[in-house]
Amino acid sequence: MSFSTFQFHPAVAAGITAAGFSSPTPIQAQAIPLLMQGQDVMGLAQTGTGKTAAFALPLLHRLMTNKGSGLRALILAPTRELAEQIYKDITILARQTRLRSVTVYGGVGLNPQVQKLRKGAEIVIACPGRLIDHMNRGNVDFRHLEALVLDEADQMLDMGFAPDIRKILKQLPRERQTLMFSATMPAEIRKLAFEALRKPVVVKVGETAPADTVRHVHFPVAQDMKTPLLLKILRETEIASVLVFTRTKQRAKRLGEALARAGYGATSLQGNLSQARRQAALDGFRSGKFQILVATDIAARGIDVSNVSHVVNFDIPMTADAYIHRIGRTGRAERNGEAFNLVTTDDRPILRTIDRLIGTPIEQRILPDFDYNRAATAKPLRAAAERPASAWKSLRKTARHPNGFQGRVL
Repeated sequence: MSFSTFQFHPAVAAGITAAGFSSPTPIQAQAIPLLMQGQDVMGLAQTGTGKTAAFALPLLHRLMTNKGSGLRALILAPTRELAEQIYKDITILARQTRLRSVTVYGGVGLNPQVQKLRKGAEIVIACPGRLIDHMNRGNVDFRHLEALVLDEADQMLDMGFAPDIRKILKQLPRERQTLMFSATMPAEIRKLAFEALRKPVVVKVGETAPADTVRHVHFPVAQDMKTPLLLKILRETEIASVLVFTRTKQRAKRLGEALARAGYGATSLQGNLSQARRQAALDGFRSGKFQILVATDIAARGIDVSNVSHVVNFDIPMTADAYIHRIGRTGRAERNGEAFNLVTTDDRPILRTIDRLIGTPIEQRILPDFDYNRAATAKPLRAAAERPASAWKSLRKTARHPNGFQGRVL
């Protein structure tokens, strides 16, 4: 199938060419025709399957085909990073349309956003909290709104945005097209979909599980040995770029600093950073200036980097759904990726849940020449220059972990 099948407005078709798209992904092929017909759509697909273009292209076509003025489309996103990524994607696709877009999120000054809103924009991409700030100040006018997009709706609910979303919904015109995209479909999402959408068509691509281009591995380890083990894993693995997830902001900061001291090009992304520093970290990771980005879950869906070779769960996420979102950062665009999980004894229950989600037990690896009983601070961190160029060797035999885990030895 070609994008020409959809008969987009010529200016939108030019944007597709500028973006270098050749053929639609499965979620695009199924959702776009329904959206072009004006249907409300609930889209379920794995992270990294092209959901942004699935809603952006029909949205741009609608705005170009129908005459109108003022704010005509609202896109809600859970994080600043995702809002910026959607803005960048739409900017490319809308290059020939003269349609204007504005991002609205917290952590930056309010006045520059006010000025952009007053100049006029057909599309606003917003995080719910900051959008309500502008609503309370009378900076947004929804009278001409034609379309609403709730992107990554499950994460917005996980982050506690349900009251804000419902407050926003009450201010929007009832006659509108509503699109909801999500990686998972828990009960709370079904409830929100019932409130926001009218007779939606559900489009589901694949299972609610990590992409099959990702290989999953877990490493049993005590909590205080995670950093030395991670350094050894990195030294013995051929990596392009690595996204490391931690559970807390403080741990992300400390781990990023430890990796940098060990000689890696590493930085961290967490909520205590200013927006400028967060953007600098993301831009540096995208450009290759930083090979490793240590992040909390704020980055789980806001990073669009096609060449992430490895995702490392330094801390296992609390839910299987969160695991999907994290792992979705690798194995994108039909590339292969690996997911490394550092697992303590306390993590075993959630690991079993993830096993069921994937459909098979995650492969366990134990490093034969790593001293699992050594104190974490007994030896200084060795420099990245000691890392050999070879990849992991093939599995050879089975051994018992000093802490009682049974697993394969490399």
